[in-house]
Amino acid sequence: MVVTETSLQECLQKFFGFDSFKGQQEEIITSVLDGKDTFVIMPTGGGKSLCYQLPALVSEGTAIIVSPLIALMKNQVDALRNFGNEEGIAHFLNSSLNKTEITKVKSDIKSGKTKLLYVAPESLTKEENIAFFNEIKISFFAIDEAHCISEWGHDFRPEYRRLRPIIENIGKVPIIALTATATPKVQQDIQKNLGMTKANVFKSSFNRSNLYYEVRTKQNVVKEIIKYIKGQQGKSGIVYCLSRKKVEELAETLKVNGIKAAPYHAGLEAKERAGTQDAFLMEDIDVIVATIAFGMGIDKPDVRFVIHHDIPKSLEGYYQETGRAGRDGGEGNCVTFYSYDDIVKLEKFMKGKPVAEQEIGKQLLAETVSYAETSSCRRKFLLHYFGEEYDETGCGGMCDNCRNPKQKFEGMDDVALAIEAVIDVKEKFKTKDIINILLGNITSTVKTYKHNDLECFGKGLEDDKTEKYWNAVIRQALVTGLLSKDIENYGLLKVTAEGKKFMDKPYSVMVTKDHDYEGTESDDEDGGAGGAKGGSAGADEALFAALKDLLKQTAHKLKLPPYVIFQEISLQEMAIQYPIKMDELVNITGVGQGKAQKFGKPFIDLIAKYVDENEIERPLDMVVKSIVNKSGLKVYIIQSIDRKLKLEDVAKAKGLSLSDLITEIESIVSSGTKVNINYYLNDIMDEDKQEEAMEYFKESESDSIDSALKELGEDEYTEEEMRLMRIRFMSEFGN
Repeated sequence: MVVTETSLQECLQKFFGFDSFKGQQEEIITSVLDGKDTFVIMPTGGGKSLCYQLPALVSEGTAIIVSPLIALMKNQVDALRNFGNEEGIAHFLNSSLNKTEITKVKSDIKSGKTKLLYVAPESLTKEENIAFFNEIKISFFAIDEAHCISEWGHDFRPEYRRLRPIIENIGKVPIIALTATATPKVQQDIQKNLGMTKANVFKSSFNRSNLYYEVRTKQNVVKEIIKYIKGQQGKSGIVYCLSRKKVEELAETLKVNGIKAAPYHAGLEAKERAGTQDAFLMEDIDVIVATIAFGMGIDKPDVRFVIHHDIPKSLEGYYQETGRAGRDGGEGNCVTFYSYDDIVKLEKFMKGKPVAEQEIGKQLLAETVSYAETSSCRRKFLLHYFGEEYDETGCGGMCDNCRNPKQKFEGMDDVALAIEAVIDVKEKFKTKDIINILLGNITSTVKTYKHNDLECFGKGLEDDKTEKYWNAVIRQALVTGLLSKDIENYGLLKVTAEGKKFMDKPYSVMVTKDHDYEGTESDDEDGGAGGAKGGSAGADEALFAALKDLLKQTAHKLKLPPYVIFQEISLQEMAIQYPIKMDELVNITGVGQGKAQKFGKPFIDLIAKYVDENEIERPLDMVVKSIVNKSGLKVYIIQSIDRKLKLEDVAKAKGLSLSDLITEIESIVSSGTKVNINYYLNDIMDEDKQEEAMEYFKESESDSIDSALKELGEDEYTEEEMRLMRIRFMSEFGN
């Protein structure tokens, strides 16, 4: 169908009420109407949907829109029906419909009423649907969320790989593929797999100038999230978590602390998810807590903040999730809580997957770590990742690193040394290999390829330069375009033409030292045993020091390691919350009723005296109320241990892994409740091993499981055995 520029403008006004197109929308729509394959890379909020909705409304036949998100299908169909009087103008076909509803959909399509049909990729592959599509006039196919086709995309869906053969089977019609996130590698994958290498490509800037990016240390994360949300009174926001369990716990915690919140993940009933979505859109609730793994099809333009409780698995995922903020061009704050411990957890999840998948996953995680730990402009880093050049002077303080700039140092010589190492290994190795060469580390790769014979081997060790230092140098060389990563062999460092020029005639390159998140506390809200020891950021330093002295004296008097009484994170929180009564002390992470009664009095006496002498105004409003409904599980576990049930049976009864059950028991014990698991330990470990572990914990300054395993031998004890021994020790001596 031929549509003139004037009539396109008229259609835009008639169907959507807009006076003008945004960005490249008009050129994209014209490309689709001309019957050309079209590939659109446009960030969230750029107006992608209009690029297929408008051509569908003015074309003969029905456009088939392939979308992986049932929630988004419903949302868009409702919106399209509101634009016109004809309800049948748009439909969706997916697993949520019954037979009667499916018959109605097909009837409307056959009668010519339906201009847009949204289908899930799984629905498109069903034989009865393919047969039906062969009977109708299709105007074009739109593949939404096209990054799902690539293994390098953040939400890979194998069924997306089958789309091209199915489309060809139905008949030759144009395809428009759309995505909000595509690195050059993903872009190449999409075009290759959809057979559209000659498509018209429209790539908008990935820069969302209204979004503020910030990465915070993961300490007291739940309290920090509550404090942040309470400071955004009446504004809409999304909090992303890694697991469904954490989503439900956090949503419940927010609710009991007076925040209108609800959970949203794939494990909930469809009806409950739809209800939550509607309540969020209608602003009956302010905050949705969602899983990172579950794509949220919520088209809400005024989301004012997106918080990541856990770091995502890839920068594409991060970009898309943060992109849900400020889609109307207004305020959008993106706050991520990060600890390197989370990366270690994500790497553990990959074990057991195919090697190729693990390799891809590790590379994507490495990019995420680089983003989180960089001290240079976050916007520039993100845009560079998506293949876009950006001058950070334009960030205007819209990321934490530009708002509070870190000290920079001259890196010309070190950048040259890094590039020299890349050249010496013939551009066939990754960042970690180059760093091992510079630091003189004898790894298996170094030995195999005789990298220790290279002139640059060990040259990067001067002035106590570390792995983190060289990471920052190589990252700066990548961002400034002196080095690049090979997209075919993802992660191999190559020297660019600009890098060769630099080597011929070096010039100043300023490098910023990275943030260090190694020692941050990964905030166990239940007060579970273990965890890295962080600094006392945000705590009253004088009080923290006094509490530490008191802890040492108490430990010396009771002949116990200090961590058995209170862990450092508990002291930090005391130095932030200033508890002066027993019922306030039990709210502190890792204390609980038992420990408060046994050890608490001298600590609250010291705090009360300090508060009085220094006229401290206590932040009572930020004493976070804990979730009551979790106590049911804890009571069940305690009763089961009292009945001497096998821990495997207890875990199975509650749908937990043994490791998760041990975490729950650690939480019970660290809060001061005594449990006796000797009956279970006697079944799985001999007496000598148990005594050896008990002696170790009596003498040790730390309750670290890693340290215990190194000291006593990783071949002698499993991690679970050592955790159970720590529980026994804490129970017998601390509770």
